[in-house]
Amino acid sequence: MSPNPDASLLRRFLTNIHAKPITDADRERASWHLIDWLACAAAGRKSPAGDSFGRLLSAHGRSQSSAPGDASAIGTGFGDWAMVAMHNGALGNVLEMDDVHRSSILHPGPVVIPAALALAEARQLPMSELLDAIIKGYEITIRLGEAIGRSHYRYFHNTSSCAGAGAALAVAHLLELSPQQTLWAIGNALSRTGGLWQMRHEKVLTKQWHTAQAAHSGALSAELAGLELSGPESILEGQQGFFAAFSDDAQPKAFNAEHKHWRLYDCSFKPWPACRHVHPAMDVLLSMRTMALTQDPLGQVKRIDVYCYADALTFCDRPKPTTELEAKFSIQHALAAILLWGEPKMAHYQAEAFNHDNIQRLRQRIYLHVCDDIEGAYPAHFGARVEISLSSGGQLSRAHADTLGDPERPLSSEQLANKARMLLELGGMPLSACEQLLKRDWLEDASPAQLTALLGSIL
Repeated sequence: MSPNPDASLLRRFLTNIHAKPITDADRERASWHLIDWLACAAAGRKSPAGDSFGRLLSAHGRSQSSAPGDASAIGTGFGDWAMVAMHNGALGNVLEMDDVHRSSILHPGPVVIPAALALAEARQLPMSELLDAIIKGYEITIRLGEAIGRSHYRYFHNTSSCAGAGAALAVAHLLELSPQQTLWAIGNALSRTGGLWQMRHEKVLTKQWHTAQAAHSGALSAELAGLELSGPESILEGQQGFFAAFSDDAQPKAFNAEHKHWRLYDCSFKPWPACRHVHPAMDVLLSMRTMALTQDPLGQVKRIDVYCYADALTFCDRPKPTTELEAKFSIQHALAAILLWGEPKMAHYQAEAFNHDNIQRLRQRIYLHVCDDIEGAYPAHFGARVEISLSSGGQLSRAHADTLGDPERPLSSEQLANKARMLLELGGMPLSACEQLLKRDWLEDASPAQLTALLGSIL
């Protein structure tokens, strides 16, 4: 049955996705997003932000053994499922390696997955339902990010402002809420949303609070809706709603635009530990480095000009990073590290690397520019062009319209597994447990018990 054209945007959306089938192939795709998030979160636990959230969980009743209603806090123990959703929600984005959706300019995984997984574990719900909840949570998150418009991204962190609705929908699905209760859950999640970018201009850990709070508030909004706490149905298109308050160029019609497949298929998996806005230039330079520049980059390279889209410069034009996080948001640093050391590694963003004399010298030779053609294709495509002026007088130039890990240039299952294996081992998971997780036998389980038991092996 077609939705009533006079119904609210949210009601029409819920009618549409209720009628959309979820196949085994869709759930298999969702399982890769789940693995990718688990790996990112496992490694992210060993970070200053991870320590802060671990201590917060301890202050609110962390335990070393699970009680009814508890869930697994990665690398920490057990706790109330909603507090665990917040704890785990802080971890997936720490390394800047989590999945990303381009045209919505956000990361669905670090908010949707921890909320859904915590409740599914606490109530021992079917694994198939967990994967379905993830698929639906990604759907609304991505659609909101696309519909809110580019003006929103000038000031607001889309992952924070949009993905809380994804956490609400995912948990509402698992709680088997009615359509009306689900509307309330999403309406209340969006009524409390936000997340300002000012934290990118200071040496702070606020981004982890953004994802943690979005997971937590979205999850609780669904639980409260099940307890009959009502919420605004017209939160999107209302005169004082989400689109009116947060955007000058919102496109409400995009929220319910027809798509043949679930939107998580449009997500990108990130191969390298840096902001996704850095990746286009990294990808181009890596392909050029195979042609030359392998022996003496300091002697060979006179100047590098990078042409990209405006947001890449807004967030990642940082020639003198002074922290690991700033290094991950620096195109200059990423390219200098590639010139000097090749394939990007986690160690390339640590203090010893970004303070390295040769890295500092190379960063000074890298200049960033906005290219109108690349800007025109963004955010549907994250592209870059790199021009290298050689000391010999020659010049190298190459451009990519899309970046490794995008749907047009996807990572293989083997590449995804290798990335997960590296991060899980970094997070303390024994190799045997890594291989068990990557076998994905748990996909056939009636509940997430086997999956969450593997979480307990993370030190």
